[in-house]
Amino acid sequence: MSEFHPFKNMDLPDLSDVQFNRDSAVIMVPVLLIMLAELLLFAEMDYLSICIHVALLLGLPLASIHFSKKEVTMAFQALMLLPLLRLVNISMPIFFDTTLYVFIFIYAPLIIPVYLVAKDQDITLSLRGFRDVNRMWLVYIFLAILVAILIAQGEYAILASSYLISDLSFISLLKISLVMVIFVGFVEELIFRFILQTRLADTFGTWPGLIITSLLFGVMHSGYGAPLEVLMTAFAGVILGYMFLRTKSISFVSLTHGFVNVFLFGVIPHLGPGLGLF
Repeated sequence: MSEFHPFKNMDLPDLSDVQFNRDSAVIMVPVLLIMLAELLLFAEMDYLSICIHVALLLGLPLASIHFSKKEVTMAFQALMLLPLLRLVNISMPIFFDTTLYVFIFIYAPLIIPVYLVAKDQDITLSLRGFRDVNRMWLVYIFLAILVAILIAQGEYAILASSYLISDLSFISLLKISLVMVIFVGFVEELIFRFILQTRLADTFGTWPGLIITSLLFGVMHSGYGAPLEVLMTAFAGVILGYMFLRTKSISFVSLTHGFVNVFLFGVIPHLGPGLGLF
């Protein structure tokens, strides 16, 4: 039996598929408005930021009526998920002493619009990624943890984030892992990589689509209030986008994304940078 490699026999994307036309310019308008809204949020101009996000959430469906090209309307549908994510995030009250459970209330409702967008665009989860994980799950988990540790170390150096669990017991680690992988990791990867990156790649080309999605992924984390964190998250988006591009496994990138948060908000704050090894 031949040896299996997760990234083997995958064609590398090149820059020859870069596409810019009128449709690209139209789609860039909401992209830039989302970035503007997030920069305003970063500048603590919350009211203006919310107004732009609300206008986008209402305007994108209406704008879709005036465009007959399916490529544009599908991109608008994908982009509509970002202001929805931000508005749900901002409006969510704190129900618990710890903020860990708030992630459930933020991301669980988003599964519904994500499903509706995917269904309307005839996007279905390919079994390929799940089959690969089932076949080589140890390899995927090892790679996911390794990449997650590297990204989390970089983010922790910027944020010095506090922990969301009181200790590193099995139950605490299980709770944060379930929340971060199933809710945060899976839902965000469905939005950013599975839907948005795919649609923007159809419009702009593979690499520009990946880069634009990663920039949006970065600015959507402007709430941390750290410019370097936006850049670091955008860089993490490039890594996750490339992993999805090469493997087409939403489960793999969801695991990686979830583990980043497990280390960033669970393990590293307790053990310190270097996971207590240095």
